[in-house]
Amino acid sequence: MLLSSPFVSVSVSPPQFSQPCYGARPAALRIEAARQLTGRVVTTKADKTVGVEVVRLAPHPKYKRRERIKKKYQAHDPDNQFKVGDVVELRPSRPISKTKHFLAIPLPPRDTRRKSQLLPPLQSQADDDDQAPPPPPSPSSE
Repeated sequence: MLLSSPFVSVSVSPPQFSQPCYGARPAALRIEAARQLTGRVVTTKADKTVGVEVVRLAPHPKYKRRERIKKKYQAHDPDNQFKVGDVVELRPSRPISKTKHFLAIPLPPRDTRRKSQLLPPLQSQADDDDQAPPPPPSPSSE
């Protein structure tokens, strides 16, 4: 039998009924969760561990207005490379300790420049820049 799902990528043979094994998964079946978290590092006090705060929007149960929900996860940072304020991606891994179940992976910084700064200036703007008047002289104390 071949399972076709974005989370399962292994073919599984039909179970053998000669030995009952209730509640056990076949050894070849590997299900990967579709959980990808991105957050900001808020603490680096522990060795090889960073605290990452993940913010998400969820509807309020009664008022249906979206509210911001924050949750803090502990993530493994083997090289102690992250500082407070860095944006990281959390990937699930085997349990490393009682509270650490994620690996922190660096993300490239987001480009916060405006779109107008990315495009080359228009011809009229380039001409204005060439003929711009010189700045006024600064008052000198004489």
